[in-house]
Amino acid sequence: MFSLRGCGRRVAAFLIKQHLPSAGFSGDGAAPRTPHFDVVVIGGGHAGTEAAAAAARCGSRTLLLTHRVDTIGQMSCNPSFGGIGKGHLMREVDALDGLCSRICDQSGVHYKVLNRRKGPAVWGLRAQIDRNLYKQNMQPEDQLPCHLTHTNPRVDEIVLENLHLNCHVKETTRGPRYCPSIESKVLRFPNRLHQVWLEPEGMDSDLIYPQGLSVTLPAELQEKMITCIRGLEKAKMIQPGYGVQYDYLDPRQITPSLETHLVQRLFFAGQINGTTGYEEAAAQGIMAGINASLRVRCKPPFVISRTEGYIGVLIDDLTTLGTNEPYRMFTSRAEFRLSLRPDNADNRLTFRGYKEAGCVSQQRYERASWMKSSLEEGISVLKSIEFSSSKWKNLIPEASISIGKSVPLRALDVLKYEEVDMKSLAKAVPEPLKKYSKCRELAERLKIEATYEAVLFHQQQEMKEVQRDEALRLPEDLDYLTLRDVSLSYEVREKLHFSRPQTIGAASRIPGVTPAAIINLLRFVKTTQQRQAAMNRSPQTDQHLCDTDKLERQL
Repeated sequence: MFSLRGCGRRVAAFLIKQHLPSAGFSGDGAAPRTPHFDVVVIGGGHAGTEAAAAAARCGSRTLLLTHRVDTIGQMSCNPSFGGIGKGHLMREVDALDGLCSRICDQSGVHYKVLNRRKGPAVWGLRAQIDRNLYKQNMQPEDQLPCHLTHTNPRVDEIVLENLHLNCHVKETTRGPRYCPSIESKVLRFPNRLHQVWLEPEGMDSDLIYPQGLSVTLPAELQEKMITCIRGLEKAKMIQPGYGVQYDYLDPRQITPSLETHLVQRLFFAGQINGTTGYEEAAAQGIMAGINASLRVRCKPPFVISRTEGYIGVLIDDLTTLGTNEPYRMFTSRAEFRLSLRPDNADNRLTFRGYKEAGCVSQQRYERASWMKSSLEEGISVLKSIEFSSSKWKNLIPEASISIGKSVPLRALDVLKYEEVDMKSLAKAVPEPLKKYSKCRELAERLKIEATYEAVLFHQQQEMKEVQRDEALRLPEDLDYLTLRDVSLSYEVREKLHFSRPQTIGAASRIPGVTPAAIINLLRFVKTTQQRQAAMNRSPQTDQHLCDTDKLERQL
């Protein structure tokens, strides 16, 4: 089990009211005072609840307006939080003392870490949530199992035979590329089996949510399709799937603080900015609430950069590029994802939230301070302990340490091995390492810091290389979509193709183009230029040899 720590629908607008003098009324009684609020939040969804709570934590008198009190905290789509990229946003919201991760920990029924085959920097923390408990803020003790099934050719047949009944795949609207309906999956990836996760809706509910089976076909066809799937032959459909079209405002008309350019003191957050997902809404909501409160107090806005957090990536993408499809967060959108990990969100954001925004409690600040100092102390101690590789091998036989290395190894280097953790290190060297293995979170974070030490150093060196060659011009005829001999993801190729940067420096500033992609592109261009320069010199050399031969014959 893991913790999403480290609420509610998705559209919210924030109005800041200036303090007005109390209105007096004639009559015998005492003049009533007109209530006033510093921040008014319109919409009680996942953006609105985070915003209202953040503004209140910052010290502003806050009013939340919503059409129905009983829909506050309602999970209108799938009953889960987190995932790849989204889990990072959750941890960052929590680092700023937000609500959603806290409530997820109190209402989760199943916890999972996605992407475990890769490093901790891109792990996707995900929690399956009891819908009712999420609203009631109650804590279950047990986890419920989730099960996996798949679609089959019969499902494909039902979809393909009835496409004329579905307007959402006729390109009349632009759907989410990364959360497609089953109709879109069948069209884009024909003759494949698609995963369907069967996720319980709650501890006291017999409802199952079929994750991966978003669908907008008529209800009778949906029921027919469901009963074709293995394990669901006797399932009864309680509520059919449906598609939602919604308007949004071009997010390029808001500032990085989420205040609108056209109307001062008006902030937007959530689906109104073109995003999709609880986590994206919550991330915008907490930032809008913080900045609305700061605006009231005439303080500078609280802005997170792309280098500091996924929240910064999200807002920068929206405010500089806009979006032509429902925006969803993925780790691939972050250029510095090796340092923007779920485990270090507190180091990156909690101290700023406490000192600059006032949205972080004293208790959380003190906890983050203790963890920061403990990490620094632990890393220093691990660097100071050095033994020969043969001695380390004797101390920790299960570690795949090569005894042929002549240079001594630091304990921090040994901790990088997959088979080694702080518990095994403390067993090998009880003093002074034992105390760093007692706190599970500290031990896990020391392991992660050791894992990424060399990689982050290498990344910094690569970025220095890019900075040295920022002015290097890129060939105007480069076809990024078909370019061979260079490792670039399709998403990066698309971004380069449409942006057509003139220099390496310009390419490095395109959101979503990773440092690794820039290095690969830089080295490809330099190698190509060097090869071309060598070829250009070759004919001159041949001509020189030919002229020399003629001269020798004349002599």
